Amino acid sequence: MLLRAVRVDLQTNTPVLLLQETDGAGRTLPIFIGNPEATAIAYALQGVDMPRPLTHDLLKDVLTTLAVRLEQVVITELRSSTYYAELHLRRGEERTIVSSRPSDAVAVAVRTEAPIFVADELMEAEGIILALDTDEESEDIPEELVGEFRQFLDSVRPEDFDG
Repeated sequence: MLLRAVRVDLQTNTPVLLLQETDGAGRTLPIFIGNPEATAIAYALQGVDMPRPLTHDLLKDVLTTLAVRLEQVVITELRSSTYYAELHLRRGEERTIVSSRPSDAVAVAVRTEAPIFVADELMEAEGIILALDTDEESEDIPEELVGEFRQFLDSVRPEDFDG
């Protein structure tokens, strides 16, 4: 998955994380996240250095100090309108999976350059096609993307996220 953007939905004033497939149909998984996590992800993407480590920087430092590598992040499922994720960790030959909120998992993945994956079943059920700008250098959001995403938001209902 490609972390395509962290944007604010203008109607709800809520940050949304957009994860886009790098292979296949190019579907996008939108995940609404909290403001602190959106800020943490944006800081990491922009290379903003803080005088003291933020929580996700601290976790990265702890993993490094303990010689633990974040191999990958997997967004696993949607249950009762809540997304779930896993941190796949490795220390030597020992592997461990730790449950996480997707926003925290992505914030740590960005800092450690770990790949991000979405479970196939989840992408099949929740992935949407958006006409995203393919120029990664562009900071502008095409108006048609905004329109399509607003249309998606207007049509989505809480029942759509039930198992």
